[in-house]
Amino acid sequence: MSNNDPIRWRILAVLLMAIFMSLLSVSVVNVALASIQEGLNASRSDIQWVLSGYALTFGVVLVSAGRAGDLMGRGGFFILGLIIFISASIAAGLAPDAHWLNGARFVQGVGSGFMNPQAVGMIQQYFQGPERGRAFGLFGTTVGVSVAIGPVIGGLLIQLGGAELGWRLTFLINVPVGLIALLLAFLWFPRPLIHKPKLKEHKGLSSLDPIGALLLGLGVLAFLYPFVETHPSGLLWLLVPVGLVLFYIWVRWERWYTLRGYSPMVDLKIFATSSYRNGSIIMTLYFLGMTSVWVLIPLYVQLGLGFSAFEAGMVGIPSALLSAYSANWAGKKVNDYGRKVVIGGLSLAIFGLLASIAVVMLHEYVGTSIWWLLVSLSFFGLGQGSIISPNQTLTLAEVPLAYAGSSGAIMQTGQRIGTSVGIAVITALVFTLQPYSSWSIAVSFGLLTIIFTVSLALAMAFKDLRDRRAKS
Repeated sequence: MSNNDPIRWRILAVLLMAIFMSLLSVSVVNVALASIQEGLNASRSDIQWVLSGYALTFGVVLVSAGRAGDLMGRGGFFILGLIIFISASIAAGLAPDAHWLNGARFVQGVGSGFMNPQAVGMIQQYFQGPERGRAFGLFGTTVGVSVAIGPVIGGLLIQLGGAELGWRLTFLINVPVGLIALLLAFLWFPRPLIHKPKLKEHKGLSSLDPIGALLLGLGVLAFLYPFVETHPSGLLWLLVPVGLVLFYIWVRWERWYTLRGYSPMVDLKIFATSSYRNGSIIMTLYFLGMTSVWVLIPLYVQLGLGFSAFEAGMVGIPSALLSAYSANWAGKKVNDYGRKVVIGGLSLAIFGLLASIAVVMLHEYVGTSIWWLLVSLSFFGLGQGSIISPNQTLTLAEVPLAYAGSSGAIMQTGQRIGTSVGIAVITALVFTLQPYSSWSIAVSFGLLTIIFTVSLALAMAFKDLRDRRAKS
């Protein structure tokens, strides 16, 4: 298919519809946890795994699924992931107990892990130049809208369906959206959906690098598991160095595999490209802090101020909508202004976080309205939309198309690791401090920690700007 074929916009519409569904599933579930606990008589650990199980399997399969799509057809693997996700959503919605629900969430994570790298790879494949920036901008807009309306939809479904049916509807709502996306994918995706790998040597199973896939998957699993476990024991933390050792072995294996003339899971030469290396580090550092904002603020307004789950969801709506707007704007401007767009976004995010600390402290000591958070977090949202999609465009710009899926998945794996580590560490700091201070002090300390990680991402963005100027 030609890069100028108008069908590429139809393909993008299908990709965004499915990504919207998978992200909505995450943000909807966040407000349904209390109802799930009541409806299934689940333990606190069971409820934690409703969130963690999805994140764990999603991170483990990302790169393997991305490479498989690069080799055998991204459309086919996207459809496979969509089918898995829809099936798991039905299973979750009909779950008779917490164990069944968590099993379904594990499978949902696999389905999402199959879909996401294919979406990134297909945008790389079908869009070039300024259009690619606009496509990633729409991708970012989809992320923002799904995050914004997820808690609201979740709250409404729980109100309409009650304690027993409401939380089930938060999973079953994926089914009609997923089926429409599946039908349109079969109608609009180019044929064949699966093509034979065009490799000069060693076709077949070796082209998928199964040992490399296993090493990386086990490494991600070992590293992430202690961070997503509710109450990790001392021995469980030993998995973190085990994961690091597995990452090292994986790198050595990929180098050996390449020297033997095979097609590696990830072409490690891409890390020699400064734009890819710098952009991946920026995203990992940013997600190390950013995701915790939307954990700390709901915790603060619910546990510290007594807000309902629905009210807590409302606090983030202006931020998420502005994030959607700025993602679309930044996608159009990234080809003109390059890394400066990301630098501006990171600066806005830091300002929004500092303003949020001011709102929290003024509410504590002066009595000003906490609803000023809607304004302060709006600056954070504007920044967020100007970071994620433009950075994705800039990071993947020089990556060979043959590795678009796996390279994008490596970047997303960094995001998953940053998210899981950040949430675990920052929430632990807040909960450790909270008994000895007020919620306002504890949350402000957490937000300062986030500012530190986002500042490191900003420093890396300036480094990338200098590198680009040195090359030009």
